[in-house]
Amino acid sequence: MSGVSQWPELAWGDWAATADTLHMWTQIVGKTRLALTPLQNHWWNVPLYVTARGLGTSAMDYGDDVLDIEFDFLAHELHLRMGSGGTQVMKLKARTVADFYEEYLGCLKELGVSVKIDPMPCELAKPVRFDLDTEHASYDPEYVHRFWQVLVHAEKVFRAWGTGFLGKVSPVHFFWGSFDLAVTRFSGRPAPPRPGADKIQREAYSHEVISAGFWPGNGGFGTAAFYCYAAPVPEGLAEAKIRPDGAGWDKALGEFVFKYDVVRALASPEEAVMEFLESAYGAAADVARWDRAALERR
Repeated sequence: MSGVSQWPELAWGDWAATADTLHMWTQIVGKTRLALTPLQNHWWNVPLYVTARGLGTSAMDYGDDVLDIEFDFLAHELHLRMGSGGTQVMKLKARTVADFYEEYLGCLKELGVSVKIDPMPCELAKPVRFDLDTEHASYDPEYVHRFWQVLVHAEKVFRAWGTGFLGKVSPVHFFWGSFDLAVTRFSGRPAPPRPGADKIQREAYSHEVISAGFWPGNGGFGTAAFYCYAAPVPEGLAEAKIRPDGAGWDKALGEFVFKYDVVRALASPEEAVMEFLESAYGAAADVARWDRAALERR
């Protein structure tokens, strides 16, 4: 199969309404994970993970039982499963967030799960409570499936990239707040406090990081892209030149960007993304004076 067929077209304008709706649904499930798991450094207890069929929570303790929840983007269903055998299934289809939220809470109740979920979405400019959101109501199964395919390919490259680092590195997470797939490397040094940081940011950026990921174009960017950034941003990073051709610094975002449409047109998207990750990380680590000899596998 060619790179184009393996990495499907994912023009933001063609599925933005679906993505915005799915974003809210993943937040609802993600907030369940937040409520049922103990805090780990940098909120590592709350993300979702790429699965063989979609996105899932992994097992969450509930009393003497366990619960996992998975978005199945092949059958287009949401599965809620208890270790003791109880199951509930919701159809993923065009419906309002409010309707999804009501049925979801009903499924938890049927399973005997009582959990307090904050109904206000996170990390949005103009959030609307889940139970009041009748605006977001789109679901295009073809584009949701394409999105999952991209996540599968991206996660494979991100995991491979992580093997070259001996320092602290995160799992490959899907963050439902920002609706992106990400992996993060740490220098091991504490970071200075971020001006105006909220509780989420203070925990996420308590230490120096270089983070890379993929997001589909939400948040106003308008096109799917891979990214890489350093926090805090070291002086001089914007002037660094990175590889491959087509990747570079985005002044508005303050990070390196490699647009997905450029990636998928190449002979080997996997090799191009890996080159981007290595080059952008190397530029950031050098400018920030990370101890690369100690942190990297040679």
